[in-house]
Amino acid sequence: MMLCPSLPAVLATAFSIASFTSAAPATRSTACNNSPDLCNKAYNEITYLGAHDIAFLRDSSTDFSISGNQFYNATVALSAGVRLLQAQIHTLNGVLELCHTSCSLLDGGSLQAFLSDIKFWMDSNPNEVVTLLLVNSDNNSTATFGSIFSASGIDQYGYTPSSTTGPQTTWPTLQTLISANTRLVTFIASIDYSTAYPYLIPEFNYVFETPFSVTSLSNFTCDLNRPPTLTSASAAISAGYMPLLNHFVDTAEAFGIQIPDVTDIATTNSPSQNLTGSVGTVLNECASQYGIKPSFILVDFWNVAGPIAAVDALNGITPTGRTTVSQGVLSQTTSGARKELSGLSRWTVTGAVLLSVAGMNVFYL
Repeated sequence: MMLCPSLPAVLATAFSIASFTSAAPATRSTACNNSPDLCNKAYNEITYLGAHDIAFLRDSSTDFSISGNQFYNATVALSAGVRLLQAQIHTLNGVLELCHTSCSLLDGGSLQAFLSDIKFWMDSNPNEVVTLLLVNSDNNSTATFGSIFSASGIDQYGYTPSSTTGPQTTWPTLQTLISANTRLVTFIASIDYSTAYPYLIPEFNYVFETPFSVTSLSNFTCDLNRPPTLTSASAAISAGYMPLLNHFVDTAEAFGIQIPDVTDIATTNSPSQNLTGSVGTVLNECASQYGIKPSFILVDFWNVAGPIAAVDALNGITPTGRTTVSQGVLSQTTSGARKELSGLSRWTVTGAVLLSVAGMNVFYL
């Protein structure tokens, strides 16, 4: 008689609820961020794939809104190897919400719920280091953010940098962060450092960004866009700042609103090093210009065309333990099962899990 594993054991393995395809779980005693070769690398010596506007979905839950930047949610992205999650934060009726420019345009829910989902995933994946990048659109205080991090419980994983006022050239290794259980690095734009919440890191004291609102594949550049206190990318790198590449294309629609360009996404996200504007091309160009690897690269529709392959190549790894999702553009005609499962929350997962175990389907209801 086959014995079914317990629900917590199932949830702790890496599986894809989005495509019903499961990759082999990572060897948790040796693999850090899906590779044993990354364990002894310093945090700032690694390139991380980031999901731009991760909370703004283009799926059945939003009627495939053209404002959506991603087809799959944050925990699916993490299980597939994305390690930087970026989101815009706005205030709605006194609550911090993940809203796309305006909460009336696209509302991804409360920050606390978002953080609780990330914590749930991190609880089940103890060898993974996650980075958050939050845009403080309404200039909320550090204490306001800190109270929400505390309420979600994710603050227990917060990493506090050794330098509290500016860039640091020496970062701990992934294994050091994992062993100390300080596996969450949180950058927030437009906050002040607070001794009460030292794990909430003012972004532009440590990170510089390339231009965003790019509207053509030929317009990507490795040049510094912000913070304005720095004069150039080379000056930022010399000072110890980590480079973040904004690698997504917008297109103008009615009333001049910029929306994600999904038409060219197969090229934008391609790992090829021979295509104008592809992830592979731009990563290599910026690494050559900087003399170091870019620390982060933010993309829309992270699943399409496999941009993580370019990141793996730059990191020199063969990954293990990732889940597999479709690399295609999802739409209203996409398989209903995949559309619905992409939006499952941790509460739904707890209630019903479909998993392939040794070639057999096991249901938990």
